[in-house]
Amino acid sequence: MAQKPSIPKGTRDFSPAEVSKRNYIISIMRSHFEKYGYQPIETPSFENSDTLMGKYGEEGDRLIFKILNSGDFLDKVTAEELQTINYKKLTGKISEKALRYDLTVPFARYVVQHQSEIEFPFKRYQIQPVWRADRPQKGRFREFYQCDADVVGSTSLWQEVELVQLYDSVFADLGLNGVTIKINNRKVLSGIAEVIGASDKLIDFTVALDKLDKIGEEGVKKEMLEKGISEAALIKVQPLFNFTGTIQEKLEKLSGLLATSEEGKKGIEELRFICDNVTKLGLQKAHLDLDVTLARGLNYYTGAIFEVTAPEGVAMGSIGGGGRYDDLTGIFGLKNMSGVGISFGLDRIYLVLEELDLFPKTVTTATKVLFLNFGESQEFEAMKAVTTLRNHNIKAEMYPDAVKIDKQFKHAERRGIPFVVKEIANGIFTLKDIIGGEQLQLDYSQLAQKLQ
Repeated sequence: MAQKPSIPKGTRDFSPAEVSKRNYIISIMRSHFEKYGYQPIETPSFENSDTLMGKYGEEGDRLIFKILNSGDFLDKVTAEELQTINYKKLTGKISEKALRYDLTVPFARYVVQHQSEIEFPFKRYQIQPVWRADRPQKGRFREFYQCDADVVGSTSLWQEVELVQLYDSVFADLGLNGVTIKINNRKVLSGIAEVIGASDKLIDFTVALDKLDKIGEEGVKKEMLEKGISEAALIKVQPLFNFTGTIQEKLEKLSGLLATSEEGKKGIEELRFICDNVTKLGLQKAHLDLDVTLARGLNYYTGAIFEVTAPEGVAMGSIGGGGRYDDLTGIFGLKNMSGVGISFGLDRIYLVLEELDLFPKTVTTATKVLFLNFGESQEFEAMKAVTTLRNHNIKAEMYPDAVKIDKQFKHAERRGIPFVVKEIANGIFTLKDIIGGEQLQLDYSQLAQKLQ
C-alpha cells in the first residue's frame, strides 16, 4: 500500500482561495513600497553558510537550516572527527550552504557585491520566502514570506520617520485599524546595560529583555541571572518592567535613568526626533508607542528598532519589525554604509485579517462567468464569446465537457463563480445570477457591461 503523502512540519500548502488572499496583501504592500520610492530585488533562496552564520546571535545560528554538500558530504571528514562528533567543526565540513534566515543579511551581501551598479541612497523592497528551524506554533512557521523595505547609504533619521509612515499606510489600506508600532533604540539599551554595570553582558541582557511579553518579568530575571547578570543590576533595571506613560513622559524618565551614559543620551535624542516628527506629520490608523523593553535580539541593530503588534484582542505575536544597522555591510568589507529597514510578516498579517474578517469578498472570486456546455451546437459560439470577454479583461471560461447541466451548475457553485450563461440563441445570452437567482437575456454588449 502506498504511503500517505505529507509535508514537513512548519510548512503549508495553499489553496487557490488562500493564494488569492496572500496576493491581495502582497499587491497592497508592493503598491505602497513603490509609492515610497523602493525598488524590487530578489536574491537566491540559499547563501554560502559563512554569509549567514554569526549574523543573528547564538540563538539565530541554531535556527538556520543547513544544506548538506552534494555527493559524498562526508568526504572531508576524518574517521577521528566522526568519532568525536564535534557539531560545530563537523557542520563546516559537511555543509557549505544554508537556506536564508531573513532578507536583510542577503541584502547586505547584495549591496556589497553590486556596489558599483547601485545609486546610493538605495531604497529596495524584497518579497520572498525565508526559512527557520523553529518550533512550529500558531503564527510561527518554518517556511514563511518576509516583505522587506530598506534604505542603505543614508544616516538621516527622516528614513525612520518615513518607515513608520510606510507601516501605517500599508495597514490602513488593508483596513487593519489599531495596530501599534513599537519603537526603541539599541543605544538606549546599551546605555541601560552601562548604568547597571552589565555592558559586558549586553547581548545576553537584550535577548532576555526581548522575551518579556513571552516569559514575563520573573522569567526574564531568571534568564539574566543564569547569564551572569548580577542581583544588583536587576534591582537597577527594575523600573523598566513597569515603564508607563506617554512617549514624552517615557523619554523624560529615560533621561533621568541614563544621565551618566553618553550612548544612552544619544539614543534618547534619536527617539525624540523620530517620535516628535511622526506626531507632527500624523498617522492614519496606527499608534506609535515607545517600548523600552523592545530589544529584537539581533546583533546587527545599532539605532532605532521597530516592532508592530496586531490590534488589541487578537492573539498574535509581532506582525512586523526592523531597525537601523550602522555597519551591516562592514561584515562583507564595505565600511560605513548605514541602513535602516522594516519587515512585514505576511503570514501573520494574513491570519489577523482572516480572524477579523477583513478580506474583501471579491478577493477570492477568480472566474466571473462560466458558459455551460450544451455540446457541439453551442461550443464554438460559447468559446467565441469567452475569448472576446477575456480580451476585455473579464474572467470567463467554458465548462470543457458536455456533461449533465446539473453537474456544471454545481461546479460553478463550488468554485464561487457568480454567473453562468445557460444558453446562446440568435446572439442572445441567457445569464443567470447563481447567488441572487436573477435570470436575464442579454445581447453581447449588455452581457459585457453586466459582467464588468
